[in-house]
Amino acid sequence: MTGRGPFGSDAEVEAIGTRLLDRTLPKAEWTHAAHLAAAAWILAARPDLDAAREMPGIIRAYNEATGVPNSETRGYHDTITQASLRAVRAFLAAQPPGTPLHAACNRLLASPYGDKRWPLAHWREETLFSPAARRSWVEPDLAPLPF
Repeated sequence: MTGRGPFGSDAEVEAIGTRLLDRTLPKAEWTHAAHLAAAAWILAARPDLDAAREMPGIIRAYNEATGVPNSETRGYHDTITQASLRAVRAFLAAQPPGTPLHAACNRLLASPYGDKRWPLAHWREETLFSPAARRSWVEPDLAPLPF
């Protein structure tokens, strides 16, 4: 377990997840770290939610509530979201039993997935940022995902 990183407690991670769900997370706080923390919290603490199926609607609704359009160039991005959910799920599964969620999130952010450009190791930029990849899942065209 590490105390290093942006999250000092599980409550901080939970607050990001709950404020995403109730659409009260300030837009300025919807960072890459917050995206990953929200995904981790939903995967770890909300087994009642099917993250892969429900996250698109959750993020689209949050975007609308914060004035971000969901279009072909902005807002929700399905391929990045689904790839990130897969990465977070695999990362959490590899943590030692009993690892606090905030410590796992800090480790996740210190890993290659902490770099928001990590998907570019698997997709060409023109593929990943295409309208098709934004609308729905597009398979990697450079290298398969490792999980």
